[in-house]
Amino acid sequence: MNRRTFVIAVAAGLTCNLTLSTRASAEALSANQLADQMQKFYDQTHTFQASFKQRYWVEAYRKTKDSNGLVTFAKPGQMSWRYKNNGNRVVSDGKTIKIYEADNKQMYLQPVGNSQYPAALSFLVGGGNLKNTFMLKMLDAKAMGFEGGHVMMGVPKSPTPAYQKVFFYVDAKTFQVRRVLMLDAQRNRNRFDFVTPVVNKTIDKTEFNFTPPAGTRIIKP
Repeated sequence: MNRRTFVIAVAAGLTCNLTLSTRASAEALSANQLADQMQKFYDQTHTFQASFKQRYWVEAYRKTKDSNGLVTFAKPGQMSWRYKNNGNRVVSDGKTIKIYEADNKQMYLQPVGNSQYPAALSFLVGGGNLKNTFMLKMLDAKAMGFEGGHVMMGVPKSPTPAYQKVFFYVDAKTFQVRRVLMLDAQRNRNRFDFVTPVVNKTIDKTEFNFTPPAGTRIIKP
């Protein structure tokens, strides 16, 4: 994973006690209605932790790269990605983003405000609003391989080089996001699936601090 290929996902599969019946959840929703329910869900969530599986498709080389690990979010703006398969780390304390590449022994470092912080996921860590950020459209969940749930496409209202479209795969009963798929201008695809989520658990603040090993090359914009 490098700076270009990493897209914060985070979009997260959480659990929430919403007061909608199973029948109402199964009914067809408009994109705005679904966005409202998702927003309500995440506005009630202060911390989130889950295992994740990432699949990155590089269109130019027709190759797939799979990764996995543990992701943690805490509001406002804090996140931590621990990659088990390669030792990489992505950490933000809400002010600075650090992207550490273990194989290359280097770390990208930049302020959150100057980064290509993906608005697709900023609402998960205490900022952003889906309806304000995207033009939204509901898709056929069965055709998208997510029968029984909801699939919604978002096109950013303000163009970003990080992605052109975002697809949210949403649980029909809880409105938790189970999967996020991002498509960029080169038709590269970055997909995150979230497993065994834990919500509103107390997270040690040290999770969002990271000091790379001695000898690491620090790269700033």
